[in-house]
Amino acid sequence: MTLSLSRRAFVAGSAVLPVACTGLNRALPASQTEPGPVNPLVRQRADAQVLRHDDGFYYLTGSVPEYDRLVLRRSKTIAGLATAEERVLWRHQATGPMSGFIWAPELHLIDGRWIMYFAAGPSGGGEDVFRIRTFAVACDGPDPMTGNWQVLGQFQAPWDSFCLDSTSFVHRGTRYFAWAQREPGIETNSNLYIAPLASPLTLARQATRLSVPTLDWEVRGFKVNEAPAVLARNGRLFMTYSASATDARYCLGLLSAPDDADIMDPRVWTKAQEPVFVTCPETGVFGPGHNSFTVDEQGRDVLVYHGRDYDRIEGDPLFDPNRHTRVQRLYYKADGTPDFGVPVGNGPMPVRLLAADGVALAHDGIRLVAGAATLAATQFRLIEDAPGVVTIAPILRRDDRVTIGEDGSLGLAPAVDGAAQRFLVQRAGSQSIRLESAARRGVAITSGATVALAPLGRATAWKVD
Repeated sequence: MTLSLSRRAFVAGSAVLPVACTGLNRALPASQTEPGPVNPLVRQRADAQVLRHDDGFYYLTGSVPEYDRLVLRRSKTIAGLATAEERVLWRHQATGPMSGFIWAPELHLIDGRWIMYFAAGPSGGGEDVFRIRTFAVACDGPDPMTGNWQVLGQFQAPWDSFCLDSTSFVHRGTRYFAWAQREPGIETNSNLYIAPLASPLTLARQATRLSVPTLDWEVRGFKVNEAPAVLARNGRLFMTYSASATDARYCLGLLSAPDDADIMDPRVWTKAQEPVFVTCPETGVFGPGHNSFTVDEQGRDVLVYHGRDYDRIEGDPLFDPNRHTRVQRLYYKADGTPDFGVPVGNGPMPVRLLAADGVALAHDGIRLVAGAATLAATQFRLIEDAPGVVTIAPILRRDDRVTIGEDGSLGLAPAVDGAAQRFLVQRAGSQSIRLESAARRGVAITSGATVALAPLGRATAWKVD
């Protein structure tokens, strides 16, 4: 994922400033110069999956508000998915078990054949429309955007009960299936299960129950564990899942297991006791969940998920159409576990500015600091006002900007039209930049005992991460 900059008019107050650069595309490291994704990436696409295939394309699918069809789009870049042409692969049937809601599609290439799993129920109204089961369609050719898709059949689940949100992954040479289902005798809406696959629709052995919603944040509105997504990193297998009702209480939980363990043994899995990704009023994203994972064009991990721009919902959240597909960088803690941070909010991708010792520029309230801080406190948007001139906006304080005070101190203050909040981006080697004050030429933001201004030649060269 590359740095994306929101260009706006070069306002009158900056017209008198010398422009030291010819634009950020020349000032930033090469890996940061292409336009990157802007959130929300795709509006009204819930249950989002982005798959990067070895044909060089990113594929995106998700639930549409009408819940009546399976769709797919592709692009050479994540950012390009926003405007890519979308193809309808299949529509729900006129009658029968696949004539009602169509939910949560996922695309997989299994044994050389494109498969799309989805959840579906019958039409006709009443409680029967929630007789949801998992099905699959298959493509008759190598190109999922041009081939013909036909029903492959129903997943042969352990029980004939509410079943949805299926995913598949290969671990140590074995292809597994993970899904959510209501198990008879357990009074929940859905639990999480795993088993190796014998075929795209059948299991090779008895399923293992991995998780039942019991924690307070898993049972708000409904008792839900659903939408598993798998990531293998740092010697461990991580499985995210979504919990609670699909309003602002929706959130992500996390299971983990050692990479070399028998993942069919439920005892090797550990459940995080707190949610790892939740509503964030400060950034304006509510009910983040139903995620997938991909990598950006530089091979860095990316979290894909949906979330709304507002808290209050009229009626049933299921029929509120504005769960939008969103993406953001996924970082890691020192112990190798994912650090999800917070939903970063609408706009270009934020970045982290790292000093040579790896310490990130951060804020504690309105103070700028360099040192221990939460991930979200280290994330800023560089918003381009003119070629090579930016303001620096923290994601947790959307209306503030990094500002130089009258005494030369640095901090956060409400955004205004003035040179005190503008910085000229100067390249400092192949991978770093310096941020020179537009109000006080010759000095730039520097990390030390405090965050302050220092002469340009001695100022911190910030790595854009």
